[in-house]
Amino acid sequence: MVAGKTVMELSTLNESDAICIVGVGLTTAVGMSAPTSTAAVRAGISRSIEHPYLVDRGGEAMVVSSASFIPPELSGVERFLALALPAMQEALRPLEVGTSSPASIPLFLGLPSSRPGLSESLPSDLAAWIATVRSERTHLYPLETFASGNASGLMAFEEACRKLNHHETDFCLVGGCDSYLEAETLEWLDEQEQLKSALNTWGFVPGEAAGFCLLASRQVARERLLTVLGRVVAVATTLEEQRIKTDAICVGRGLTTALRLALQGLPPGRRVDHMLCDLNGERYRTDEFGFAMARLVRFFRDANDFWTPADCWGHIGAASGPALICQAIAFGARGYAKGPLSLIWSSSESGERSAVLLDIPIHRVGSA
Repeated sequence: MVAGKTVMELSTLNESDAICIVGVGLTTAVGMSAPTSTAAVRAGISRSIEHPYLVDRGGEAMVVSSASFIPPELSGVERFLALALPAMQEALRPLEVGTSSPASIPLFLGLPSSRPGLSESLPSDLAAWIATVRSERTHLYPLETFASGNASGLMAFEEACRKLNHHETDFCLVGGCDSYLEAETLEWLDEQEQLKSALNTWGFVPGEAAGFCLLASRQVARERLLTVLGRVVAVATTLEEQRIKTDAICVGRGLTTALRLALQGLPPGRRVDHMLCDLNGERYRTDEFGFAMARLVRFFRDANDFWTPADCWGHIGAASGPALICQAIAFGARGYAKGPLSLIWSSSESGERSAVLLDIPIHRVGSA
């Protein structure tokens, strides 16, 4: 699956039709909002803790990254909602001002793929709950879910861009939500040799998070006096056939294609200023990334300078893409970005590779 057509459509839009991010929301193990979570990552703060009762194959306490503000007894759809609802409300906050708001906003939501400890009914259960959520000004409808793991948040982002590109709606809310903290899930990760431990230094720390972005065209943003946090330059999804947990040798062809498609949106003579991704310590992902960057190094200001927030908030699965977008926007909003062009990518175990190129305004200290 290659979304080259979407890339070309977005990169050739005129200024008034540009798709913009006008709101963000984020809940992670290191923060209850986008500002606190992204500041924690910037500071290198981690919340890797020992699980209170689960032990790994080596007899040591499992290490996880959990959201302390969520009661530990919450599980299943209730835990997903506890992560998602605050982040959704935060992303929708810009619409609380002004004289009018849309009666309904389509929601595109990335979710994990099937795995032990995860109910098969999770997408439908979440949809049923979210359908009942209304603010005084708007509600979220319809809801479309993408249950493909890590890449699903950016896959949802891509579909939202299509809807806006075709002028089917004024706004879209797009996001991802995931939690790996079910006991059955953690035990399965340990059996699969994916859990980071003394016996497995190439594993990852399971985490949980929800990230959301509110999208609109630049024209709608101007009409409603909304601050543009970032402009979507290009977005793409491809499929890697040589997948993790198989005997196949992956040389990064799928990731290379996804990144190359997104990089088509680069202005002439420009290079990517920032790259953020969902690398989590697994050898497969690291090797894949190395192969891809060997082919694409010329497109980057510094190919060795990239951000991997999983070091701080843990491996957050389907929430990865939207959470990384929130982090990239924080670079510009806080004034420590090296430049406006940020490339964000994430990859799923089922083969999906998604990437988005953003143009993010930089707020300098002392500027108006």
